[in-house]
Amino acid sequence: MTEPSTRIATPGHAGAGLTIRVIDTPSLGDRSYLVHDGEVAFVIDPQRDLDRVLELVQAEKVRLTHVFETHIHNDYVTGGLALAQATGAEYLVNADDKVSFDRTPIHDGDVVGIGDRMRVRVIHTPGHTFTHLSYALTDVDEPVAVFTGGSLLYGATGRPDLLGPDHTDALVRHQHASAHKLADTVPDGTEVYPTHGFGSFCSATQSEATSSTIGQEKRANPVLTQDEESYVRDLLAGLNAWPAYYVHMAPANSAGPSAPDLTLPERADATELRRRIEAGEWVVDLRNRTAFAAGHAPGTLNFGLDGAFSTYVGWLIDWGTPVTLLGRTAEDVAQAQRELVRIGIDRPAAHATGGPENWSTGAPVSFPTASFADLAQVLHHREVVVLDVRRTDEHESARIRDAVNIPIHELPRRLAEVPLGEIWVHCAAGYRASIAASFLDAAGRRPVAVDDEFENAAKTGLDVVGPQA
Repeated sequence: MTEPSTRIATPGHAGAGLTIRVIDTPSLGDRSYLVHDGEVAFVIDPQRDLDRVLELVQAEKVRLTHVFETHIHNDYVTGGLALAQATGAEYLVNADDKVSFDRTPIHDGDVVGIGDRMRVRVIHTPGHTFTHLSYALTDVDEPVAVFTGGSLLYGATGRPDLLGPDHTDALVRHQHASAHKLADTVPDGTEVYPTHGFGSFCSATQSEATSSTIGQEKRANPVLTQDEESYVRDLLAGLNAWPAYYVHMAPANSAGPSAPDLTLPERADATELRRRIEAGEWVVDLRNRTAFAAGHAPGTLNFGLDGAFSTYVGWLIDWGTPVTLLGRTAEDVAQAQRELVRIGIDRPAAHATGGPENWSTGAPVSFPTASFADLAQVLHHREVVVLDVRRTDEHESARIRDAVNIPIHELPRRLAEVPLGEIWVHCAAGYRASIAASFLDAAGRRPVAVDDEFENAAKTGLDVVGPQA
């Protein structure tokens, strides 16, 4: 989706200003940007589904001349190369990045002129990666914005551990230095436009802010208010698990991804779906968790489009496993395809539309859903397994006493560790619990999916323990 444009009026230009358009990808917690002066435009960090950018360029009636990457991304497959090829724009990437495609190499301190007014200064800001760049935009000589990628975020910074533990200590210290470099060289009134930080696992911590300036970050961002050692200690202590599919993103981006094919894959009937399930392929039901629990084709897995769909599919799947998509409509399937190509799952094996009565050779199956109040009542009468599929850090912070913790991203390979019996599975709000329940159900277990906010657990009388209980 695209958000309304941000118009920035700069002195000396009769208030005409430049236009910055935000292209939001909430499912991945990322933003791309289109910037123009009414005639020519450039893009920062475009996502793989570049039709969104092309439609915006056309709607704004501008000519795209430059595409910039802040870094070789670890959380999604870029559309930068394909966008540049489709439009004839220059593709600007750090000269020190080892890539397999032709690009315009850029270096720290370079200034790129775009049209008569826009000037983009390249600033080396290592920390999220070693070769990370930020871009300071001026309207002629008047500071306007700085595009900070995975460096300086709103109230946070990009995480420094995605290149592996051997580099984390060096990168976190680079991140601190880079943030101070930006704060010292970019004026306080300059608007900050990061790529990460809106729920992305590329952000070390999360903030609710949706806009900021360098001056605001100086006052509130820990990287700019703490000394280096305090920042390093606190940031490293707060890091948690990141999606497994990240390891595939940088190699894909370094190779130069092509434009995606978003046409619908072949249609599968119930017999074909059963064959795919029995072959060990993933047949993914895109409906919300309430509908899935009420009735679904046996062996199907529930990753609803109403949650972090692509993040959890990419995190849990054995990379390369064929995926078939089940949606109520072709539009639902198309949305799922769009989200999957962003993380490099390019073509589903097949699709089907309708409902479970169309997708199963026999009768649909179901499992119960419940609240934490229901769980509290049940525990008065009989023993059940309480399975917490939140991350380890979430579980350790506050948990139901004696609950078994198997994080959702580990569950597919640890199903045999789930104790026997009736399994009440919960997470923080219900989405991950439904994913887990679908795996348990497909394995022949007896799940009850707790569709409730974890903050309600203690309110119902459940014995919640831990430092944040």
